[in-house]
Amino acid sequence: MADAKKKDPNLKRIIYIPHDSRPISDQQTADVAKRLGYEVLVPPKKLLGNRQDLGHPDELWKWLRENAKDVDAAIVSSDSMIYGSLVGSRKHTYSSKELLQRADELKKFHDKNPKVQLYVFGSIMRTPRSGVDSGHEEPEYYRSYGSDIFRYTVLQDKREMEGLTRREEKEAAFLEKLIPQSALKDWMGRRERNFSVNQRLIDMARASFCRYLLLGKDDNAPYSRTHMESRHLLEYAKGLRESQFQTMDGIDEVGMLLLTRAVNDIRQNVPTVFVRYNWGRGPNTVPAYSDEKISQSINSAVLAAGAAQAASPEKADLVLAVNTNPNGRTYAANEFFNDGSPREGTKYFADIVADYVAKGYPVALADVAFGNGADNALMEELKTRGLLFKLNAYAGWNTPVNSTGFVIGAGILTKYMADSDVDALLLTRYLDDWAYQANVRSVMARQLTWLRGDGVYGSLDEKKQSVQRRTAQLLTRFVADNLPPFEELKELRVDFPWNRMFEADIQRGRGGWEKSLLKLRSGEWE
Repeated sequence: MADAKKKDPNLKRIIYIPHDSRPISDQQTADVAKRLGYEVLVPPKKLLGNRQDLGHPDELWKWLRENAKDVDAAIVSSDSMIYGSLVGSRKHTYSSKELLQRADELKKFHDKNPKVQLYVFGSIMRTPRSGVDSGHEEPEYYRSYGSDIFRYTVLQDKREMEGLTRREEKEAAFLEKLIPQSALKDWMGRRERNFSVNQRLIDMARASFCRYLLLGKDDNAPYSRTHMESRHLLEYAKGLRESQFQTMDGIDEVGMLLLTRAVNDIRQNVPTVFVRYNWGRGPNTVPAYSDEKISQSINSAVLAAGAAQAASPEKADLVLAVNTNPNGRTYAANEFFNDGSPREGTKYFADIVADYVAKGYPVALADVAFGNGADNALMEELKTRGLLFKLNAYAGWNTPVNSTGFVIGAGILTKYMADSDVDALLLTRYLDDWAYQANVRSVMARQLTWLRGDGVYGSLDEKKQSVQRRTAQLLTRFVADNLPPFEELKELRVDFPWNRMFEADIQRGRGGWEKSLLKLRSGEWE
């Protein structure tokens, strides 16, 4: 690493402040830039928010100021710096005055550190479809009235866009009476304060206090309060160029995109991406948790990463292969038919990937046929054909746009990496998105009742240690059946940092990694 820094003057020092402490938001994103040789400074976990701890914005500001010396770029979450965290943005009780004062600290930071290129990402507050979908990350009343609040905002948005029928007007009036006024006032009031903050951030982008501002639409729908606010913010931002400001679907991937943009700016590089979809609806797919076609989300992500689209794979720095279902639907990874059996479009898409790899193109694979986990049929094809570690990047986690955005950013940056680093990043995703999310998680969820103590899927509590041990055992078994026998995979450790099974922090052992990968790349494992 030291030799690399001496040889390459482009290797720089970057601050990255994620919007919470989840592995994918925090260390897994930072790890991509670290593998380029960059020094990436991330705040201590105790300052980052989670489900129970909404975060520590004032302490984060102190940390940022203290660490800004000799930094080339800072990628910061406005949710963390203003509310404490992403969850904090949905539950906080701060006044408009407090929030706007914190937002103004970004201008002060820019004025005191003019040489630091500042990239800011934040969220347009989400509108979960139900209390169950909220995952305990909204105020408690959302558990009871979430579906009603969501439907109420659908009607509000539709009223503005195209008008309501008489029946829909009656429904809106009924919902307004049904939902407790205290709950509706609290939820709408917080949204209004957050909307004002986003307007202030747009003002700063207009005044060039930050190099780039990206606002993500989290858990969105074609009609919703999130969609409505996004439209209004775009109107407010009229005149700003796409090189200054964007809104896009998703939120958990935007840190990765801005980290990639910062690296591209440092290197004064505009990489190109060629996008290829599976047959069928392909680019016209409107994936789950989104309000737009997947092609629009990918276009936005490519721009956010500081890249451009290529007209052909021959002219591209990266080929993005997007695994959509031919019928345009997004299924859940825990559906019974995600069992590894080939489905319509599976072999066709695997042929596409194989062809691009055979021609020597760098390929990133966005696996979005299922939400919250990999497509087991596709992964079986990749394994059988020896393609798993001939890709440049892979993602199949959480929402489809989370996957497409993350893999675009990571895939672009692999151009500057050694093969061992590329494959280490691939292994992280295979363990998480394929092994855990699409397979082990469902098995472990069914086995929860076998374990002593209190605890459920969303709050493990007394069962946490037992679930950690059992999950590690199941992962080890999956690895033995599906991945090469790397030395470091013999020792897997699992933690559930948010005390729930939705995400896992999978740690692997050390030793023999680079030698194993040399064998792998040479085809010895095929």
